[in-house]
Amino acid sequence: MRNIFLFIRRHFNLLLFLSLQIFSVYLIVTYNEYHHAVFSNTANNLTGGINSKYADIQQYFYLKKTNDSLLKANEFLYNKLKADFSLPDSLPRTYIDSIKIDSLTKYRKYSYMGAKVVSNSVTNQSNYIVIDIGKKNGIKEGMGVINPNNSIVGIVTEVTERYAVVMSLLHKDSHISGKLLKGGETGILTWNGVDPNYISISNISKSAKVVKGDTIISSGFSTAFPKGMYIGFVEALYKESGSNFYKIKFRSATNFNDLQYVYVIESADQQGVKEALDKIKKQP
Repeated sequence: MRNIFLFIRRHFNLLLFLSLQIFSVYLIVTYNEYHHAVFSNTANNLTGGINSKYADIQQYFYLKKTNDSLLKANEFLYNKLKADFSLPDSLPRTYIDSIKIDSLTKYRKYSYMGAKVVSNSVTNQSNYIVIDIGKKNGIKEGMGVINPNNSIVGIVTEVTERYAVVMSLLHKDSHISGKLLKGGETGILTWNGVDPNYISISNISKSAKVVKGDTIISSGFSTAFPKGMYIGFVEALYKESGSNFYKIKFRSATNFNDLQYVYVIESADQQGVKEALDKIKKQP
């Protein structure tokens, strides 16, 4: 307390001057309309700027919650796409589920489940992705995986109770079927293990009309992905001597370096097709 009084006595003139200045400014702002308007405008701008910065900081800390909400919202919208429903016929071997979408008795063919990426590699010859859903969520081996932009990521190869391992397109043993959008020719996707942005598609005949910039989509020849899923676009093509096929290099539509969220695709036909193939393999 004694120090406070000593401070006041030492700086009495300065404190009195500042007090009178503040009081004068108050009187001017209060009883002069022009100065009152200028002060209010300045104060509002200053307050608005501070609130805007605070909102930006607060939004940053809520990014995780926002991303989780968007993931769930997109999952809901994916599951409403009419392209993922089919009209079954009366044949006894048709595999359908019991979820109807409208009065036309269309049935769900594909379902989507959102997941977060917990581990990802892009620099190895055999790259895998780990996601945070597993058996308890209904995930099974052979299910396709896409990113939020509807582009192919890979196929589930291993499943535990809480997690699943995805063999990405950037794997030497990944052989997903792709199709040229314009010409309709199909081929097999392979990765050379060098650049994570570029993948090759083989078995495209030299008689096919292939141009730079052509889009590559999923062929629909497997139960893992619906037909028409975006894979990438052609960046270079070569005619190899002594071969009847093109050598085509395309840029992947999926950015594997920045993969945070994915969707796992469940096909209603998958189990039926698997049982049919297993039956054939057992035949002598």
